[in-house]
Amino acid sequence: MIFPISDDNTDRTTVPIVNYILIAINILVFVFLQQLGANDRFTYAFSTVPAEIVSGRDIRTPDRVEEVPVTGQEVLVPGLQPTPVSVYLTLITSMFMHGGIAHIFGNMLFLWIFGDNLEHTLGHARYAVFYLVCGIIASLAHVFTTAMFATDPGSLLIPSLGASGAISGVLGGYIVLHPKRRVTVILLRFLTDVPAYVAIGVWFAFQLVSGLISGTQGGVAYAAHIGGFIAGLVLVKVFTIGRNPG
Repeated sequence: MIFPISDDNTDRTTVPIVNYILIAINILVFVFLQQLGANDRFTYAFSTVPAEIVSGRDIRTPDRVEEVPVTGQEVLVPGLQPTPVSVYLTLITSMFMHGGIAHIFGNMLFLWIFGDNLEHTLGHARYAVFYLVCGIIASLAHVFTTAMFATDPGSLLIPSLGASGAISGVLGGYIVLHPKRRVTVILLRFLTDVPAYVAIGVWFAFQLVSGLISGTQGGVAYAAHIGGFIAGLVLVKVFTIGRNPG
């Protein structure tokens, strides 16, 4: 598996202020509002719940006690919390929340590596809109696949969150605009440089295979990754119309 750690920034002449702001917001939300993942009430109120998006209704479910399979320990799992805004706004709020430290670290690393050059090419305002649009489409792709193909109706009540859908859009846009840009990766324990189309292409292939294997089950919304990536592929050229990054 390929793990990217940096890319070539030698021709970037602008400060990626929007990318920095996006990273900062994600970190601040995770630390202060989600309390490093401990504030389940907040997380379960502002995550995207497929059943809520399909129905347009705010759904609340009771807390429940579940037993940890290995230890037998009983833990309290909070139910869905009241959402104080329109449930459709969770398509945006959910993309600034994360399920744990590893989750946010991986997402922010990818955004740090690939977002700055895309922002340079698109411009600050266009990049911000592009990011949000890809994130919304990614969430809708997850909602659609869950509603259409889930065999367990309970899957519609499982919250989804994370910036990975929007970041997948960034990767889709990056591979279109900078396919041959060198990306430093860890490949089979070796540090090497590969073209962006290889680094991102391997990542996308993994999403496809994993999505086909897991379907709508499991804890990763692969449909959101795939949907966001395709949105980035399709939309990025539209966002470059009239642009000359210099």
